[in-house]
Amino acid sequence: MSALPAAGPRRRRRHDAPGTALPPAAPVVGLTDAERRATHMVTSLLLDYPRARTLEEEAAIDAVVAGLPEPLRMPLAAFRERTASMSRSEVESHYVQTFDLKRRCALYLTYYQAGDTRRRGMALLTFVEAYRAAGWEPEPDELPDYLPTVLELSARTADPVADQLLAAHRDGIEVLRSSLHDLATPYAHLLDAVCSTLPEIDPLTEARLVALINAGPPTETVGLSLVAAQSALAPYGASGPDRSELS
Repeated sequence: MSALPAAGPRRRRRHDAPGTALPPAAPVVGLTDAERRATHMVTSLLLDYPRARTLEEEAAIDAVVAGLPEPLRMPLAAFRERTASMSRSEVESHYVQTFDLKRRCALYLTYYQAGDTRRRGMALLTFVEAYRAAGWEPEPDELPDYLPTVLELSARTADPVADQLLAAHRDGIEVLRSSLHDLATPYAHLLDAVCSTLPEIDPLTEARLVALINAGPPTETVGLSLVAAQSALAPYGASGPDRSELS
C-alpha cells in the first residue's frame, strides 16, 4: 500500500427525534493488521477538519483506498466521489454544519456517555492516561477523545489501547454513524468504514446505543469549554491552558 500523509492539524454535533430506526449494521470485515491500520489512518485524515492537500497527498489517499478489501473500499470511495464535486469552501461549510452545530454528531467520544457534565473530566483523563501508556502525548490544543486522533493512534501503534478506547465508546460511535445517515451526509460513509473494522455489537452495547439515540447525551450546565477541560486535566499540553480565558 502507498504511504499516507501525516494527519494534519486537528479540529469537529443531530438527532433530535427519539425512536429513529438504526441504519443497517456495518458489515464486519476480516482484515489484516495493515488493512485495519490503513483504514484508520484514511478515516482519521478524512474525518478531520478539511484542509488544503497537495495532489500527492490526495493520490496517496486514493491509492490506499484502492488497495483495501471491497467492503471498506466502497464506502471510502463513495465519500471521495461525493465530495469531489464540492469546492473546498463548500466542504468546510458542510463539515461545520454537520459536526459543530449538531448535538448528536460530536466527534468527541466522551460526549456521548458523559455529555456536558462534571463526569466528562474524568472520562477525558482516562484518554490522556491511555495515550501516555502507549507512548503518546496528547496534542495541547485538542481534547484527547477526538475520534480522528484516536483513529490515528490506532493506525500508528501496535498497542491495543486505541482499540480498547474505540470498544469502550462503541455506542457513541454508532450514535454518530446513525446521525450521519439521518443527515444523508457523505461523512456517514466514513463511519461505515470505521465500524466495519470493529467487532460486532454485543447486546449490552446495542441497548446503550438505543438509549442514547432516544435520550441523547446527558446535559448539565457546567460550561465545559475546551480550555476549561484542559485546565482540569493539567498538565495536559506543553504549555498548559491560557487561564485568562477561564471564567
